[in-house]
Amino acid sequence: MSEISVPDRYRSRLDELKVVTLTDGEVWSARDLMELAGYARWEEFSKAISRAIASINASGLDASDHFRGVPKMVELGSGARRQIEDTELTRYGCYILFQNADARKPEIAAAQQYFAVQTRKQELAPVVDFDPTSIEGIGLILEAAQNALAKVKELEPKADAWDAIASAEGDYSVGDAAKILARAGIPTGPTRLFAQLANIKWTFRGGDNAWRAYAERVEKGYLAEKPSFHYHPASGERVVDPPQVRVTVKGLERLRLRLHSGALSAVSA
Repeated sequence: MSEISVPDRYRSRLDELKVVTLTDGEVWSARDLMELAGYARWEEFSKAISRAIASINASGLDASDHFRGVPKMVELGSGARRQIEDTELTRYGCYILFQNADARKPEIAAAQQYFAVQTRKQELAPVVDFDPTSIEGIGLILEAAQNALAKVKELEPKADAWDAIASAEGDYSVGDAAKILARAGIPTGPTRLFAQLANIKWTFRGGDNAWRAYAERVEKGYLAEKPSFHYHPASGERVVDPPQVRVTVKGLERLRLRLHSGALSAVSA
């Protein structure tokens, strides 16, 4: 099968939607793929996902290696945000998903071709076998050592920066905490970190839909809550707002250790 058989508009869009992670390589969001695949309702698309998961499990593989449930924050028309269900898929997971989707849709047929080509390329990638005592083998070893040294030098500034952060005191907003973690090599962002904190049971939505910290996490010193207020624009009276969730230095270090392998599968321990 040739990649030229995939229409350019689908291939370029699927390339744009992929995210490269530390643990799973290229992954795609099922919510992002749903619209591209011509599905209007998540309930229908999730049925195809369920069929794909059953297919992988039936083959003897572990579907959890290719399909991971993750929360996703979306903005509503009112400007408020709501957490919805999403699934992140590996390249192979996408391949099986679209094999189990409605092939009568031209979008599905294009996606089938795209992921079949990509999966086949991975299967056919040559495995380099070399004699470490040969000139070629020594050259490959030296090249690998140089690449490793370059990576160490690249990470040194991040390590130094993290040491400076870890020796500081105080706490940070979730947005600032996400920036710090990102600079330390953790794949996250403000919206994603909010979702991750909820996923690992550090925070929850209060009755007013504002984020709150679980008391246990505050007691352990991972999170803090900062009192917040504003002045009413008409009366000038002070109005108490929900407290702002803050991430402590200790919490940052804990998150760095838990999310270092790619923040797709954080656990609640």
